[in-house]
Amino acid sequence: MAVHLLVTTTTPDRDSGAKLAGSAVAARLAATAQVTGPVASFFWHLGEQGEGEEWNVTFKTTGDRYAELEAHIIEQHPWSKPEVTAVELGRGSAEYLRWVEASTSSDS
Repeated sequence: MAVHLLVTTTTPDRDSGAKLAGSAVAARLAATAQVTGPVASFFWHLGEQGEGEEWNVTFKTTGDRYAELEAHIIEQHPWSKPEVTAVELGRGSAEYLRWVEASTSSDS
């Protein structure tokens, strides 16, 4: 049984989020991706507390494609050390999960 993941990152603006989303889907590393925002972010950076506006990018993929998707996000991201996190989906409709698998298959 395949592992299904929600992978997320944040970007400084909508355009860079859309570029990441589009390139990952075009490369079949993700079946789909959504860009939402802006969101207010509060964080520690370079030893100081910060605050800023970011855009969330959420990808749906499989465990088999995660390493390639992570590498793609890091390589294409405008920041040098971007957040890339993944959460395993415990459940989902069978047809949707099959679509995610088919859409990210390297055989397609």
